[in-house]
Amino acid sequence: MHVFYTPDIEDGAGAYALNEEESRHCSKVLRLGIGDQVSLVDGRGGLYQAEIASETKRQVTLKVISTTLAYQKRNHHLHIAVAPTKNIERLEWFLEKATEIGIDEITPIICAHSERKVIKEDRLVKVITAAVKQSLQAYHPQLNPAISFADFIRKESGAQKMIAHCIDDTSRTYISDIAQPHAAYLILIGPEGDFSPAEIDSALQSGFKPLTLGNTRLRTETAALAACFELNYLNR
Repeated sequence: MHVFYTPDIEDGAGAYALNEEESRHCSKVLRLGIGDQVSLVDGRGGLYQAEIASETKRQVTLKVISTTLAYQKRNHHLHIAVAPTKNIERLEWFLEKATEIGIDEITPIICAHSERKVIKEDRLVKVITAAVKQSLQAYHPQLNPAISFADFIRKESGAQKMIAHCIDDTSRTYISDIAQPHAAYLILIGPEGDFSPAEIDSALQSGFKPLTLGNTRLRTETAALAACFELNYLNR
């Protein structure tokens, strides 16, 4: 069934009108007509089943048939702060796959070794929204504005905090050895050149636990997705 992202729909609504862009996609691209059924997700946990009631050149109106709240609500909260990749398509790949697997919040962090310091948030949000619709997710992950590493770690957080880095030492451990299930998690993933020693020290002093994601050196987007998968697996 075709899925539309409708963040402004209200619980209890009996009818809903798609905006002009989505109406055009519905009628002209998908070629749906009166009586066809579609799914709507509001990004806040609401899943709606609806039927096309009427259509014009610019607007498709839907009749809401049923509503499910807190649809597939996860039992944990995952926030990954990741350094934007030089090739922005690799970051977009991570956002797409992480949304499909399950993630709640993403913050781009600008680090000492970052090769990319500016991102276009609108484009990244569109990637996330497309993945929400493709995977029938009722919750839309939050993309926060880019922020410097130093400013980010000064923020208060009640989550279990971890930093994945590549410096060999005996203090790093695996996610499964640190993370408690059904909790909130915050994981730092650095750029291709890794976090600087000063950044690692600063994070450890701020309460982040040192983390390893295995014996091989992973690309930024692979490391971030590996952490996302492992925490979802832990909370399955």
